Formats: sequence, C-alpha cells, structure tokens
Amino acid sequence: MMPTPTSERVLSRGLLDVLIRAGLIAVLAIFCFRIFQPFLDLIVWSVILAVTIYPMQVRLRRRLGNKDGRAATLIVLVSIAIIALPAYLLGAAMVDSVGNAMAMVKKEGMHIPPPAESVATWPLVGQRVYDVWLQAASDLTGAIQAHAPQVKEVSLVVLGAAAGIGKGLLIFVFALIIGGIFMAYGEAGHRSAVQIAARVFGPERGQRIAALCTATIRAVAQGVVGIAFIQMLLIGVAFVIKGIPAAGLLAMAVLLLGIAQLPATLITVPVIIYVFASEGASVATIVFAIYVFVAGLADNVLKPLLLGRGVDVPMPVVLVGALGGMVTGGVIGLFIGPVVLAVGYQLFWQWVEDPPHQSGAGNQPQT
Repeated sequence: MMPTPTSERVLSRGLLDVLIRAGLIAVLAIFCFRIFQPFLDLIVWSVILAVTIYPMQVRLRRRLGNKDGRAATLIVLVSIAIIALPAYLLGAAMVDSVGNAMAMVKKEGMHIPPPAESVATWPLVGQRVYDVWLQAASDLTGAIQAHAPQVKEVSLVVLGAAAGIGKGLLIFVFALIIGGIFMAYGEAGHRSAVQIAARVFGPERGQRIAALCTATIRAVAQGVVGIAFIQMLLIGVAFVIKGIPAAGLLAMAVLLLGIAQLPATLITVPVIIYVFASEGASVATIVFAIYVFVAGLADNVLKPLLLGRGVDVPMPVVLVGALGGMVTGGVIGLFIGPVVLAVGYQLFWQWVEDPPHQSGAGNQPQT
C-alpha cells in the first residue's frame, strides 16, 4: 500500500515538530549551562565536601536533637576555623619573616657565606652548585644579573603557586558553606540523587550507581586527606628534630598543600636550601635533605595503597581515574575521574555478565 500525500504531509509535519522541540531544548540546555558554568567548580566542590562530611553530620545530628541545620552549621564553622587559623598563622609568619629579612638587608646588607669545599664533590650537580654559590657569596649582584632569566622564572612560579593556594583556600571556604547547606537537606538530596540515577541508568541500577558514586567520592577524599596527613607527619618530625624555625607552621603548610594536591617540594626544597646555606654541607645535612626530599615525594607511593578502599571496584580503576582525572581536570578531576571510571566499569561488567535473552524455536527445551 503506497503512502498517500496526506499521510506524507502529516509525517513530515510530525518530524518537523520533533526537530523544532529538540532544537529548542538544546538551545535552552546550552543557555542554562553557560549561565551555570561560572559556578560549576564551586558547586562540584560543595557536593564533594557534602558527600564526604555527611557521615559526621549524621553522627552529630543525633546529639543535637536531630537538627540537621544546627549540625551542619557547627561542622562548617569548625572546619573553617581549622583551615583559617593555620593559614592565617602561616601567612603572618611569612610576612614577618620577609619584613625581618628586608630590615636586616637594609641595615647590614645581604651576605651569603661561601660554600664548603665538599659541595663540589656532590654527584652530578656538585660543581655547578659550588660555582653558583661561590659567585653569589663573592658578588651577589653580579650573580643575580647573570642568572636573571632563571631568577625571574622561579619567582613567577613561586608567586603563581602562592596565588593558586590563596584562590584555592577561598573556593574551599565558600564550598564548605554551600556544602553545609547541602548537608542540611541531606536526606532529600540523597533521594533526588537516587531518582536521577534511576532515571538515567534504570530503576534496578539507580540505587547501586548512586551508592557507588558516594563511596568513591568518600574513598578518594579520605585517601587524599590521609596521605596529606601522613606526609605532614613524615616531614614535620624531621623539621622539629633539625630545629627548623616555625617547624609546626611549615608542617601545617605541607598538610594544606597535600590536600590541595600541590607538591610538598614547594616547602621542602626551600627548607633544604636554608639548611645548607646556614649549616653547610655535612653528613647530617645531607641525610636530612635526602630524607625530607624523599618524604616530599611519598604521596606517589601512598596513593596506590590508600586510594579506593571500601569501593566495590578494583583499586587500579580508582587510582587510574584519580591520576587521569587530576591530569585532565585538576584537583576536581581527582574526584570526578574515579567516579566516572568506576561507574563506567560497573556498567560495562553488568553489560558483559547480563547478555540478551535468546529466543526462538531452536532454544526451546525438547520434551
């Protein structure tokens, strides 16, 4: 039976209506994303913090008369105090140190002690370090002018890192506040997450996928904080034993850098340079430098051991997701990467283990 011109017009009009509606929905989605995009990182951080801290909210809520808002407010205030106080003390100490150094330079001039002869015997870089150090000790102005491009590059890196730390702390504080609001409505948020997952992945998989995302975020967050804390202890103990000034504040800075996924070498390398400049090269200073430098790289060993615990996917999946996500998306990618990879892993193996049902006469059991 051939389609009539009337039926073809009706079909074309129906297809045109579908295309117009799909186009309008796409335009609306694009405009919504562009409006929401400036706040995307902040909201994602807020969700990550809310999911991570919510078990504490549940335990604290029982002691506060089941008041979610009160418990969330208390957690947020304590968290901001824990972050803000060490950051303020560290900043104040750095400002005082810079001020004292500038006053000393203006009053007495800047004098760098000459290097010991043993510096030249260091493997690979000994002679180069000895020559630069000796030139700085004899003619500091000429040394700075001779290495002006390197000094400028290092200065820009240090200033960029400091600006990044300050920006990260501000985003973290605002994310904590918004995360507290999310925690105050935690049960409703959980129901909404399960409904969205059920709508996207199906009613049977929705609950499981939502639980997997929650567990992955918490495992990565706890692993990041745990690794940063262990690294702080390893480095802080060495600073205290060696008698480094403001050792406690420097150790706290290592903790903050670890949480922000910045290398601890931003702290350890200047401390090593300070120790060699003030005490010279000896067995004790060389052992201290090697230990502190290796401890600053300990997170590369600890991540494979601690990340992914308590998640119903293999640890390498979470580790690869965390590292790949951090490379492609920064600190937020550290959390988003494992979640996406874990969900994809689960869906893939559910698809592999649940083949389509075969039908047909040849498959019927013979009687």
